[in-house]
Order: sequence, then C-alpha cells, then structure tokens
Amino acid sequence: MLCDDCQERPASVHITKINNNQKTEKHLCEACAEKAGELTFATDANFVFQDFLKGMMGGSPAGLPQQRNEAACPNCGLTYSDFGRSGKIGCGECYTAYGDRLEPLLRRIHGTGSHTGKVPRRGGGKLALRQRLRQLKSDLERHVSNEEYEQAAKVRDEIKALEGQINGEKG
Repeated sequence: MLCDDCQERPASVHITKINNNQKTEKHLCEACAEKAGELTFATDANFVFQDFLKGMMGGSPAGLPQQRNEAACPNCGLTYSDFGRSGKIGCGECYTAYGDRLEPLLRRIHGTGSHTGKVPRRGGGKLALRQRLRQLKSDLERHVSNEEYEQAAKVRDEIKALEGQINGEKG
C-alpha cells in the first residue's frame, strides 16, 4: 500500500481517527507522517517504546522516581518493583517474600498457582498416577461443594480404584 499523501513510498504508519462517530483512516510513509506531525515521538532520542507501554499498563516509566523504601527479599535483596521491571525472580525465597502478590499474577499467566511440570515418559507412571489422583480429589471437593453428589460418587469410586492401583504398584 502506498502513502496516501505522496503516493511514492510504502505506507508504514497507519492512523485511525474517530471524530463525531466518523472514522477516518490515513496510511502514510514515515516522511509524510513526520511532516504531518503524526510521528513526533519516534524521533525523540529519549523515547523508549517499552517505557511507553509500561506507563500505559500502570508501571512507572524510566525517568520517573521509583519507590525505594519498599521491602526487599531477605535472601537476594530483589524488590518487587525490580521484579516488575525485569520480569525475573531473584531466588526461590522471593516466592515466599512476595507470595501474596505473585499468586494472582501466576494464576493469571499459568491458570494455576502451583507448578505441576511435565511427567517423564519413561518411569513417570507413578508420578502421573499421583497427579491424576490429586486432580480427582480436587474434582471431588468441587462436586461436593456444588452439591453434585452423583458426579462426586463417580469421582470417589475412581479415586478408590486409582489408590488401589498406586498401592498395588508399591507392594
């Protein structure tokens, strides 16, 4: 697609504006966008796109003061805001130090607050059975709390059979 203004260079800036419920779209090359004043932030030497996004998502972009009086991990010294900037936990102790704040974040990202990992194909039979047993017990609790007693009975029977299978492998 060529630039709407000069009709010479490929359009790399796409602008959509809505005024009084009227939508207008403009497709410009970088030079025409700069002339029109639509691309001024990209030429700023201090502009960092990640900081722009961080500011949009509620983080504190570079150049703004950070809170330095917050608690740090007793083992590695990482603060929660340091974790927020890097996205990396400093050590295993950080999970304990920031557990109340990390739990909802991990649930949102992974769908659960606990790590189950993968089961090895070879020799992982018992582990797979134990994970299945843990899942069934969770399902049983959910069915009982929802008063789904027929489903709960089926799950209970499956748990008994699985426990028998696990105990049979041990013996």
